[in-house]
Amino acid sequence: MKTKNIILAAVAMPMMLSLGSCGIYNKYHTPDNTPLTASYKEAREAGPDSTQMGNLLWEQVFTDPVLVDLINQALVNNTSLRNAQCNVEIAQANLLGAKLAYLPSIALNPNGAGASYAGSDLTWTYSIPAAASWEVDIFGKLLNSKRGAQAAVLQSEAYAQAVRSQLIASVANTYYSISLAEKQLQLYRNTAVLWGETVQTMKDLKEAGRTTEAAVVQQTANYYSILAGITDIEVTLTKLNNTMSLLLNVMPQKWDIPMDANLDLPTNLVKGVPMSVLAFRPDVASAEQTLAQAFYTTSSARAAFYPSVTISAQGGFTNLLGSVIKNPGEWFYNLAGSVTAPIFSRGQNLARLKAAKQQEQQALYNFEYALLSAASEVENGLITYDKSVEKSRFIEEQVANLEKSVDYTNDLLIYSDGTYLEVITAQQSLLSAQISQISNELTRIQSIVNLYQSMGGGR
Repeated sequence: MKTKNIILAAVAMPMMLSLGSCGIYNKYHTPDNTPLTASYKEAREAGPDSTQMGNLLWEQVFTDPVLVDLINQALVNNTSLRNAQCNVEIAQANLLGAKLAYLPSIALNPNGAGASYAGSDLTWTYSIPAAASWEVDIFGKLLNSKRGAQAAVLQSEAYAQAVRSQLIASVANTYYSISLAEKQLQLYRNTAVLWGETVQTMKDLKEAGRTTEAAVVQQTANYYSILAGITDIEVTLTKLNNTMSLLLNVMPQKWDIPMDANLDLPTNLVKGVPMSVLAFRPDVASAEQTLAQAFYTTSSARAAFYPSVTISAQGGFTNLLGSVIKNPGEWFYNLAGSVTAPIFSRGQNLARLKAAKQQEQQALYNFEYALLSAASEVENGLITYDKSVEKSRFIEEQVANLEKSVDYTNDLLIYSDGTYLEVITAQQSLLSAQISQISNELTRIQSIVNLYQSMGGGR
C-alpha cells in the first residue's frame, strides 16, 4: 500500500506543480498595476484613519435628539436595509454550502420486494444500502467555489453597509428639508400678512388721492401670488413628510420637526480627497469584492479543463445475494474510484474561460470607476460646503440691506414722494433674497450630510 501511495504521489506531483502555474490555486489580491489601484491597496493595508469624518459614528455627527430617534426607527424598520441584510444571510448560507461540499455525500436507499411463482409462498427480498461519494478536490474546483462564496459574503456585507449609510443620509436630508420648508412656509405667511397690509395702505392712499388704482391692483396681484406660493410649499411639505414615512416604513403622517433644526460640520474634516477616505467606503469595498468573485469565477473556468476525481463506497445489509435469497441476510460493501476528464466539451470550456476573463475585466473597470466616482463625490461635497458658507455671508448682507430698502420705500410712499413701483420692487427683492437664504442654508446642511455619506460614514 505504501508503494502505491508513493507511486501516485510521484505521478501527481509534476501535474500539481504545472497546475500551480495556471493560477487555479491562487488567492485574490488587490490589483496594484495602476497608480489608482496601487494607492488604494496601500491605504487598505494601512487601515482606516480614525480622525476622518467618515469614521465617526453617526450619533457623533447627528446629535439632534429628534433626528436621532428617526434614524434609529429607520435602521430598525426600513425595507431596503432589511433586504440587504437578507442578502448577507443568503451569501452566508451559500458559503456554508460551499464549505460542506468538501465532505462526502451519504445517501440511504432501503428497498424491498415480494414475489410468488406458480402458487409458491411469497418470498421477500430486501436491501438496506448506504452510498457515500466524495469528490477529491485535486484541481481546485471546490476551493475556488468556496473562495468565491467568501467574497460574495464580503460583498453583500459591504453592500448592506452602503445601504445603511445611504439610509442614514436620506433620513437626515429629509429631516432638514422638512425643517427648512416649514421655515419657508412661515416666511411666506408672514410676507402675506405684510403685503396684505400694504394693499390696505395703498387703498387708503388712493382714497386720499396720493396714488392710483394701478398701484392697488399691482400690489393686490402680488398679495395673491404669495398666497399661491403658500399652496406650493404645503404640497412640498406633504411630499417630504411622506418621504420620511416611507424611509421609516410607516403609513404617511406629518412629522413634528422644529424649524430651527441645524447641523454644523465636525471640526476634524480633512481638506482634499485622501485615499484613506475613499478606501473604506462600503460601495468601493463592494465593487472590489465583486472583482474578487469574478477572479474566482475565472479560476473555476480554468479548473474545468482538468479531471474530476471521485471516490465512492457502498455498503449495507441484504438477503439477496446474486440469485440466492438467504435468511438471515448478510453485510456487503464495495469501493470504487472514478476520473471524469473533459474531452468533447473543451470548446465549451474555452468559451466559458474567455467569457469569465472578460467579466473579470469588466469588474476591474467597475472597481476603478467606483474609486473615481467616490473621489468626485467627496470633492463635490467639499466645494459645495465651502461655497455655501461663503455665499451665506453675502446673502446675509443682502437681506439686511433689502430690509432697510423696504422700510425706506414704504416711508417715502406714505410721507413723501415715493412711488408704489419702488415699494413693490423692494418687497419682491427682499422676498427673493430671503428664499435664497433659506435655500442656501439647506444646501450647506445637505452638503455636510452628503460629505459624511461620501466619506463612508455610518460604519
